[in-house]
Amino acid sequence: MTDATTIDSTIDPGEAAHFGTLAADWWNPKGSSAMLHRLNPVRLRFVREAIDRHFGCDPTVRRPLAGKRALDVGCGAGLLTEPLARMGAQATGLDAAPENVAAAALHAEGQGLAIDYRAGSVETLGVEEKFDLVCAMEVIEHVTDPAVFVTGLVRALAPGGLLILSTPNRTPLSRLALVTVGEGAGMIPRGTHDWSKFLTPKELSALLVGAGLTVIETRGLSLDPAKGFVLSDDVRMDYLLAAVRA
Repeated sequence: MTDATTIDSTIDPGEAAHFGTLAADWWNPKGSSAMLHRLNPVRLRFVREAIDRHFGCDPTVRRPLAGKRALDVGCGAGLLTEPLARMGAQATGLDAAPENVAAAALHAEGQGLAIDYRAGSVETLGVEEKFDLVCAMEVIEHVTDPAVFVTGLVRALAPGGLLILSTPNRTPLSRLALVTVGEGAGMIPRGTHDWSKFLTPKELSALLVGAGLTVIETRGLSLDPAKGFVLSDDVRMDYLLAAVRA
């Protein structure tokens, strides 16, 4: 196994600085991260269902991750990390922006949650660091090298572990919805997305398979005019993907 110290970080300093400026407003459901607050319940549903299936948990159990370690890569201020901790995980949140880590730690303390927040890159985690669940939500489209980033995620995954990612698809619909309309109308902070860096499900799946994983589920994240964001079979705008070791 390659020593983590030989792996370059895939953090893009410009991206880290961009998201760091949003730190103070991250937990405001009507602020600059409002879209993430709307997405989060849907992402959590996918995560919980994947956890129950993979680890054989009763869907009614409140703490399905009790006794397990969970890593949230690109955690921001902890919108996903905190629910993972509430599900019983020994949770670690990792983010490229120190401002986000500080905001996340402060919020978790106010919630009475013991979460290990760190600033840095998944590629530079120690080789002994292993997690039963690794999540990277809306992150891979912001890194400098997706293949190296995936290698880092897989290195952090314990044997029998579960990896979950979400990311926008590179389609005309995602360009229109996320960049032209979303950023143009101020619903998403300007400069958040570079459409050319979006990965299709086929491209992301190939990276995961190349790193030794098996993709077990892909679901779309789409917008229903009546219900808001929903899980669907339509992957044209955004999608979630679950994978395990082959």
